Amino acid sequence: MTALARLVIARRWWVVAVWVLLAALGGFAAPRAVDRLSFDFGLPGQPGYETNVDILKTLGSGGNNAPVLLVVGDGSAAVAKDSAAPIAAAVGKALKGARVASYADSPDLLSGDGKTGVVLVYPVPVPAEQPYAPALEALRPVAAQVSQQLDVPIAVTGRDALSFDEDDSGGSALVETLFGGIGALVVLSLVFGSFLALMPLLIAAASILTTFLLLWGLTGLTDVSFVVQYLLALIGLGVAIDYALLIVTRWREERGNGASPEDAVRIALETAGRSVLFSGITVAVSLAALIAMPVPFLRSVGYTGLLIPVLSVAAALTLLPALLLLIGQRLSWPNRRSTNPESRLWRGIGGFVVRHRWSSALVSAVVLIVLALPVFGLRLGEPTNDSMAAGSGPAAVAIERLGGNGPGAGLSSPVEILTSQPEAVVSAVQGLDGVGGVLAPAEWARSGTSLVEVWTQEDANSQTGADVAAHVRDVAEGLGAKVGGIPAQDQDFISTVYGNAWWILLAIVVITFILLAVALRSIALPAKALLLNVISLGAAFGVTVWIWQGGHGTDLLFGRSPSGALTVWIPIAIFAFLFGLSMDYEVFLLSRIKEEHDGGHSTDEATVHGLARTGRLVTSAALILFLAFVSLSQIPTTDVKILATGLALGIIIDATIVRGVLAPALVAALGPVNWWWPFSGSSKEPARSARR
Repeated sequence: MTALARLVIARRWWVVAVWVLLAALGGFAAPRAVDRLSFDFGLPGQPGYETNVDILKTLGSGGNNAPVLLVVGDGSAAVAKDSAAPIAAAVGKALKGARVASYADSPDLLSGDGKTGVVLVYPVPVPAEQPYAPALEALRPVAAQVSQQLDVPIAVTGRDALSFDEDDSGGSALVETLFGGIGALVVLSLVFGSFLALMPLLIAAASILTTFLLLWGLTGLTDVSFVVQYLLALIGLGVAIDYALLIVTRWREERGNGASPEDAVRIALETAGRSVLFSGITVAVSLAALIAMPVPFLRSVGYTGLLIPVLSVAAALTLLPALLLLIGQRLSWPNRRSTNPESRLWRGIGGFVVRHRWSSALVSAVVLIVLALPVFGLRLGEPTNDSMAAGSGPAAVAIERLGGNGPGAGLSSPVEILTSQPEAVVSAVQGLDGVGGVLAPAEWARSGTSLVEVWTQEDANSQTGADVAAHVRDVAEGLGAKVGGIPAQDQDFISTVYGNAWWILLAIVVITFILLAVALRSIALPAKALLLNVISLGAAFGVTVWIWQGGHGTDLLFGRSPSGALTVWIPIAIFAFLFGLSMDYEVFLLSRIKEEHDGGHSTDEATVHGLARTGRLVTSAALILFLAFVSLSQIPTTDVKILATGLALGIIIDATIVRGVLAPALVAALGPVNWWWPFSGSSKEPARSARR
């Protein structure tokens, strides 16, 4: 760090010029990178995915694309069967190449009381975030027109119609990033009380734009998921500000102690900069682990996740000190905050925790364990129809009428079966308990291969519906058929990702332990940090399950019904991001405690000083990330809302209960054991004590 500090001090103008150039190129590259993002959630090599590919290739639609449903009737009167033909004809005319089946083709598409009929439509999907957007845009006026002509209510619904309602005002990555940036500016203004609050935002802007530049190049080498634009912008904002906040705070402290601008930069990089470096490496390792997943979508998230901390660290260690040397003193106006980072509040908390170390550790651990308990009921799947049916729009009302006495709630996510023996498959599956209906139109056959559509009476994304769908798959595959559809691909995703996750998690733990052991020159501190991360992650998952799967607060907070499950890819993504981000705060805290201990303080004194000097910093950084994730939760899709909930809650739990109470309590309780380092002997405990 000393050599880097000398280089930045001597070449400050060149450093700024290089970053300005990179940011400008990043601004040019960002929209082009976004245009090249992929919308594929494939699982190459897995039977469900490969069947879906065959279905799409053979019939031009379906597979992993859920159908659009035209629900006919409002339950007040019987639906005339002869109304199905003109509806199907109008749909076929509006959507060239679409597969259409109606309640005239199968009685299973008509409710038991005859008052609700369904026209099932598989439009040809387009490669976009909303693959049915053009189809929905075309279908809605057609449905309205035919409804008026036949004098019968017709509502367009289905999973895509619910996800992207025509009245949905969901935001974009730019809008959510601006919202997160405004929240960050408010927090930073309170922390610094001067125009220095702008400095972390400048670093975030430079690192995010440069990451987009590299992302543009990455899209030329491999497919990158469209999801990364949100993660890059918002998590990049939070991480870059975190690192800049730590260094700027230390620079102000040293300037307040009388150091020259150059000496203040050097000391800040040698202390806070070292913490930032190891924190960034830890975050990068945890996110890079996604690259090892056998799923292209997750690999692309891993690539981007690796770039975010690396570029944030690079900007914080080079551009930030250069700017501090050039304009830092000018931005210090109006100096409404002391340059001393020590907080009276956190000193008081630290003193209390150290005096009552065992009770503090026990109480905080019990709280975290209680928060984690719901995780044992975790169920992986897709959001249920009820969860996606936010509000009382026509699509939401219509999809509710599929269940109960209706044709079957599982129509929103049918099982699709490719077979050369359609009669045998239909005969085998139609009598299974829980099956809502079976459909095998002759026009859906190609070159001796027929498509059989099977749906469950209960929502296929509920536990009951998922079990029935899995049974249908077993029976069909037992007859030599190939099974696709959303339920089959989700089942394959769970077995592929979570069946191989243990060795990846083990690798993350081992690498992180080594990095922290080297950074802190301790065996006990990194072991404790990893243990606390497990507890913190468990609490975050538990509360997320309690909210979204259990339905406690989803309507109040998000205007949604419970999801009934966590989307299959979300737990592994939450783990990857939270593991690294929460470890940031552990490194910030433990590095300062160790610095105080190395300066001659006892473990108790070092713990109190370390918490007093980092508590406000960590809570401010956590609040900024929390606001970024709140911004992310404004994205309209339920999946992203669940992800944002887990990340936001995880950050707050970690920065308060874990790093504010449990971590310092355990450091104080372990005493000299914290500083044992077998490669250079044990550190001796200074004689002084912080106990009073």
